[in-house]
This record gives sequence, structure tokens and C-alpha cells, in this order.
Amino acid sequence: MSGEAEVSAREFSAVVTDIRLESRDGDIARWQMTLDHTSFAVGDTGVLHAVARSGTRIEVPVLRVIVEDDGDVWHVVEKPLAAGTDVIGHVTR
Repeated sequence: MSGEAEVSAREFSAVVTDIRLESRDGDIARWQMTLDHTSFAVGDTGVLHAVARSGTRIEVPVLRVIVEDDGDVWHVVEKPLAAGTDVIGHVTR
């Protein structure tokens, strides 16, 4: 049972609040996104799930997490989501 409680504690709902370009190398870009709430911490990876306006389900891997001096938590991804997008986060490591 304790494994189930641990998994559910690592899943959360949030809203994308900000997006910025981290880097671009040719056609490959890395983005950083903040959420209004997160269970990700430095060293964690996982995935953000969202639903596009068209109804298409989107899965965005979180490659790493950065915490800035001001406390902002930025999730590094290769596919940005628009500010205001509802997401379900799953921390896998």
C-alpha cells in the first residue's frame, strides 16, 4: 500500500504560468516553463499531460528542473505549452 500512496503524492494538477526559450540548436529547441504549483524538484524528471483545444492529448517530457535564486521552479521541456494550459504532472524520478 505504501507504494500506491507514494505514486499518488507524485501526481498533481497545475496551470502553465510562463514560458521562455532556453536554447536553440538548429531545429532543436529547449524551453522552460513555470507552473502555478509543482511537485517536481531539482533532479526529478517526468511528464506533463495536457489536452489541446482540438481534443488531442499531449504528453510533454520534463527533462530536468531548475530552481532559481528567487524560488521560481522552471521545468525544462522540448515542447512548450501555452500559458494558461491545464496540466497533470507525473514525477517519475
